Amino acid sequence: MMAVTSSCKDKLGMDSGKYVRYTPEQVEALERLYHECPKPSSLRRQQLIRECPILSNIEPKQIKVWFQNRRCREKQRKESSRLQAVNRKLTAMNKLLMEENDRLQKQVSQLVYENSFFRQQTQTAALPATDNNSCESVVTSGQHNLTPQRPPRDASPAGLLSLAEETLTEFLSKATGTAVEWVQMPGMKPGPDSIGIIAISHGCSGVASRACGLVGLEPTRVAEILKDRPSWFRDCRTVDVLNVMSTGTGGTIELLYMQLYAPTTLAPARDFWLMRYTSVMEDGSLVVCERSLNNTQNGPSMPPVQTFVRADILPSGYLIRPCEGGGSIIHIVDHMDLEPWSVPEVLRPLYESSTLLSQRTTMAALRHLRQISQEISHPTVTGWGRRPAALRALGQRLSKGFNEAVNGFTDEGWSMLESDGIDDVTILVNSSPSKLMGANLSYANGFPSMSSAVLCAKASMLLQNVPPSILLRFLREHRSEWADSGIDAYSAAAVKAGPCSIPVTRTGSFGGQIILPLAHTIEHEEASDFFLIISSISRTPHDMIMPGDIFLLQLCNGVDDNAVGTCAELMFAPIDASFADDAPLLPSGFRIIPLDSKSDASSPNRTLDLASTLEVGPAGSRPTGDHSKSSGSTKSVMTIAFQFAFEIHLQENIAAMARQYVRSIISSVQRVALALSPSRIGSLPGLRSPPGTPEAHTLARWICQSYRFFLGVELLKSVSGGSESILKEIWDHLDALMCCSLKALPVFTFANEAGLDMLETTLVALQDITLEKIFDDNGRKALFSELPQIMQQGFACLQGGICLSSMGRPISYERAVAWKVLNEEEDAHCICFMFINWSFV
Repeated sequence: MMAVTSSCKDKLGMDSGKYVRYTPEQVEALERLYHECPKPSSLRRQQLIRECPILSNIEPKQIKVWFQNRRCREKQRKESSRLQAVNRKLTAMNKLLMEENDRLQKQVSQLVYENSFFRQQTQTAALPATDNNSCESVVTSGQHNLTPQRPPRDASPAGLLSLAEETLTEFLSKATGTAVEWVQMPGMKPGPDSIGIIAISHGCSGVASRACGLVGLEPTRVAEILKDRPSWFRDCRTVDVLNVMSTGTGGTIELLYMQLYAPTTLAPARDFWLMRYTSVMEDGSLVVCERSLNNTQNGPSMPPVQTFVRADILPSGYLIRPCEGGGSIIHIVDHMDLEPWSVPEVLRPLYESSTLLSQRTTMAALRHLRQISQEISHPTVTGWGRRPAALRALGQRLSKGFNEAVNGFTDEGWSMLESDGIDDVTILVNSSPSKLMGANLSYANGFPSMSSAVLCAKASMLLQNVPPSILLRFLREHRSEWADSGIDAYSAAAVKAGPCSIPVTRTGSFGGQIILPLAHTIEHEEASDFFLIISSISRTPHDMIMPGDIFLLQLCNGVDDNAVGTCAELMFAPIDASFADDAPLLPSGFRIIPLDSKSDASSPNRTLDLASTLEVGPAGSRPTGDHSKSSGSTKSVMTIAFQFAFEIHLQENIAAMARQYVRSIISSVQRVALALSPSRIGSLPGLRSPPGTPEAHTLARWICQSYRFFLGVELLKSVSGGSESILKEIWDHLDALMCCSLKALPVFTFANEAGLDMLETTLVALQDITLEKIFDDNGRKALFSELPQIMQQGFACLQGGICLSSMGRPISYERAVAWKVLNEEEDAHCICFMFINWSFV
């Protein structure tokens, strides 16, 4: 029996006391239609009554009420499930916070005790020594005891088991005890929507980070995923298990050799010789801990490997406990000594930053676990039949291919070409057959290439005062600012073009670009985007060998993330039109890593000094004023790597082209970085400060005069000042003001500060945005219907709606006013728009 609940009756305006009884067959028929269409129209409900004779005795109004009640119950069920999940998460988070509170109380007690002890020792050391020749002060002797020299470890099975138990104890003291002084990571506050409780080390040897979080996977599954480090840690090149030994308590000891990619071209890669211990504790918790084996005797050892720097992992690992109601509570500790002495001084923050370690390693593990849990609980298909796991595998291949290009290991077939006399761009060539992963390098017309190879051009540069996420977002959204479509076409031609199997509308064969989002995931502190970019290029009869469409698979990481220490990456690779999962990938792109340096280190070579030698202004003078003090001086290192497949006999020509191309990209990045630098805002015309040119003053005056002429009221509160004050008031106006040209395809030419914020752009990039691009379909229809009125009557008022920023974010506005801006001769100069009460949705 189905009944209308009292709450739904009140909401739907039904008379109380009316009940409708349904037979099981009727309920089954209604449920079938509900799964097909939860909100059927009146025609569809009448059709249902005609098609199902068992519903013939029920009025259409009663069926309408049934569907309303069914939607109400479905909504209540979903809300109940959501609240139960939130409650479970809050319970687990509360348990973690209580444990963290207990740990902090123990740490406080220990610090109070140590403070009392050191006070006593200081007072004792202050007493005059009786024999200076035979005695040392207590302070000095204490310093000698701080770093005792441990004897070499016994690497026999019994010795390894003893070392494993010691590693377990030290790891647990870091995960839940007071062995390391943990401080909350900047910008990471624990809460129900956070990824977990994130902390970094303070004052310990090496760099260390810790995370506590809740994941919806069983402990054994969590351990299995985390032990497969190359599957989630994108900086990990390989992990080789060289030996496995079982313990009497059911645990296992493994001897591992691990290699990590270098994040930039200016530093060598790292490798590790490790012991990993997996065991189950008495309370049922699963522990996976590890440490380096650099100080052993009578056992296996790993000799140094050329081009790698041997680094150390101090006791680290994972504590995984089953959670009530399913899932696991996990504690992750990463503690490393990455040998920062082996890199240039300006890059040492990369290896001395616990924040960077946390972002790239510790939090990456939690994000990966949460993503897999989400894929299991919501096995949806996105992006042209691709499941999230398949897109994640493609992203892993893009990252791995980009890291291989940046590092250029000789054992993979890479060899360096001689420089052309300037060491800013490095050229590597790889003619190994395995490099192309079975790629069929035939051109679109079927002509096979001869012996094929891959060339990589790479460089690194130091950037000053530019947030990595903002710069990379600009590079992603404004590809035409730095990319050469001809070279993109050459790269696309290296992959055999097949029949297009992607159902999209073409933009034509003479320019244009379609950006198709395949996936977009935001894990609270990090955002990842998958895009398929289809660009149409102009072709002539002489270049029919090139494909008409360029297909690029693109991955973005950290573009929408403002957390401290976030690495921003933009990687892309030309793909075949069929977009097969096993398609060959030659990734290229950018990586920007922040350097949270405590001091302003000088750059060690010309490559690093590219951005710091930029000239400002027509005479090359530096901007006046110390803006770095107000905005905070920050540095980041950008690594650029581009790969090209080519015929081996064209190596010299392709190398020259690649050098020139990467140098032009460096020049473009320098120009964009200078424009986006917060430290230079206010000192350079044409950026985010009010443009002080005579043309800008004149335009501001025309905007106000035309508004008063057509609408009969003043745009500004006070217009008594000169042109400079008018421009300043327009710039500071609360509503978004923006002007567009009167061309066939109107583009924006000016915007005030609110307008730039609304469009999420700068005055430099404003002219790349067309008017129709910021409106949705309804907005475009309304705009096009009002344009004749604007040109004839002089103004029009637009109803509120939704528009889009240059980054694709939806923006709601209460209403908009558009008016024609007249010049001194009363001719139409442009159209000005004012968006009132706008906000991001």
